[in-house]
Amino acid sequence: MVLAALAAALGGFLFGFDTAVINGTVDAVRAQFALGAQLTGFAVSCALVGSAVGAWYAGPLADRVGRVLTMRVAALLLLASALGCGLVYGVWDLILWRFVGGLGVGMASVIAPAYIAEVAPAAARGRLGSMQQLAIVLGIFAALLSDAWLAALAGGASKPLWWGLEAWRWMFLALALPAVLYGVVTARLPESPRYLVARGDTARAGEVLRRMLGLEAEALERKVADIRDSLRHRERPRLRDLLKPGGGLLPVVWIGLLLSVFQQFVGINVIFYYSATLWRSVGFSEADALTITVLTSITNVLVTLVAFSLVDKVGRKPLLVVGSAGMTATLAVMAWCFSRATVGPTGLTLPEGIGPVALVAANLYVVFFGVSWGPVVWVLLGEMFPNRIRAIALAVAAAAQWLANFAITTTFPMLAEIGLSFAYGLYASFALLSLVFVLVAARETKGIELEDMRD
Repeated sequence: MVLAALAAALGGFLFGFDTAVINGTVDAVRAQFALGAQLTGFAVSCALVGSAVGAWYAGPLADRVGRVLTMRVAALLLLASALGCGLVYGVWDLILWRFVGGLGVGMASVIAPAYIAEVAPAAARGRLGSMQQLAIVLGIFAALLSDAWLAALAGGASKPLWWGLEAWRWMFLALALPAVLYGVVTARLPESPRYLVARGDTARAGEVLRRMLGLEAEALERKVADIRDSLRHRERPRLRDLLKPGGGLLPVVWIGLLLSVFQQFVGINVIFYYSATLWRSVGFSEADALTITVLTSITNVLVTLVAFSLVDKVGRKPLLVVGSAGMTATLAVMAWCFSRATVGPTGLTLPEGIGPVALVAANLYVVFFGVSWGPVVWVLLGEMFPNRIRAIALAVAAAAQWLANFAITTTFPMLAEIGLSFAYGLYASFALLSLVFVLVAARETKGIELEDMRD
């Protein structure tokens, strides 16, 4: 069971790697292709449009051909993207291949948490579901570390490295290795028992459940019967299943959508996509900016491990409350720090003593996100929906998350031109709204069996 969850979570690693690898390439790509702020933002965020499309179709595809085959398709798309992005001739080629990679990331972002939730027992589902987020932050760390290493090796991201290719191209090509590994590992995964029951293959479903959960014959029969009962309405969910009889979305779907949107509207991916550019803009060298980015990603990994240990003990909702409160405070401090910046001949300059405060606030912000909204939202999305609509509801929620990510990532360069204090003040406002939302609407799912989840 743990090995199956780890293998599925490799999709999260690719998710993190593919989305963060752009960080070290932004300035080099912008200079090489002479891009303005708007096209730079789109080149960074176009993968997120692909991710929204991939997430949208992943649910129906997974219900049609299975969870495991869908993971293999995602691996192939990510491999193609790695090779394409590394060998582009112009910015529109880059945008195309980033979009293709986004399709794979979006599919992986839906299938991995759904698969993990469907093979895990309720008592351990939070910890196993957190493997998805742990894999994501490890992927982010690996991408940022490889960016820093390749840039240092070449003497800069825009400098040539092996075979005459610039270092930024090798940053993209590095994604090929984990993409191949993902395809190989997922080829050995057992299919989800809930998918097998939906297809009428109860014998294989029972065998997978026996191997995963170690159930005896009588308990195994009851479990298969419970799954069959929870799926009795129809085998292949459709979008209309997300609607109430009187019209409008089911409450649980609204909650999933808003969890997804708030996870992105607090601005976390600005840190992971633009942090190297951000720290360079306030006076740090390229090498120092990349080092700071790597240290931030290490922080993210460590606090995700903390969340991993707490999510099944403390519960989902308390962690979200703490995270929202902490992010509101730290984002407000960052907005104040950048409001003190002055514009000089070399760009923005923070007053003496303010730079360290901004760095500490940024890393504390990552701590609060990493221990709460990062892992917990993926755990909730994998488990909160009833069996009969899980795949399609998760696909819709994940697509909304990617669209929200696209909106934040595309607009940041333009918001930064208005003022970094305005940008971080806006994210602080969304963090405060997320706190209100959690207190009022979020549901606790700790210890509840998937068959008992309600609309």
